[in-house]
Amino acid sequence: MKEYMALTSNADDLPSLYVNTTQPLHSLLSTARYRIGAVTQVLENLAMRGDISTDSVILSDFALLCCIPLRDGCDVLDIVARRMDAQPS
Repeated sequence: MKEYMALTSNADDLPSLYVNTTQPLHSLLSTARYRIGAVTQVLENLAMRGDISTDSVILSDFALLCCIPLRDGCDVLDIVARRMDAQPS
């Protein structure tokens, strides 16, 4: 595994956001948890609201806003899984 892996959520073919795959596992897990937890909190707050009316453009932007940190968190979890699979049993 490369020392630095580009995040899937990079905006173009020339990535600028990377994860250091050599960080301690607890640090990587904390990073993933923070991103996934932030989106979870926003979605829970939204779900507790009453009637919310909005147009499709705003919903599309909101979905993208949620997808980016979720994808980052999943990318980091993939790194954790690969590292754990590579450890001797």
